[in-house]
Amino acid sequence: MSAHDAHVRPRLRTPWQRSSRSVGMNNCVETARCADGALAVRDSKNTHLRFLVFSPAAWTGFVRGLREGAGG
Repeated sequence: MSAHDAHVRPRLRTPWQRSSRSVGMNNCVETARCADGALAVRDSKNTHLRFLVFSPAAWTGFVRGLREGAGG
């Protein structure tokens, strides 16, 4: 499943979780693991809106890029 399939609601395997770095102001993202191993990501301020779904490889690449300073 790719981010383009975000309109399809995958079956979530775990409840939504907020970042451990969240300060409780509802200004972060929440994640949940999907049954197929993908990761769903949504805006904590607008939980009723659609969420994005990333494959494990895509999410790992994104996080690696942040750690390496590839964010621009």
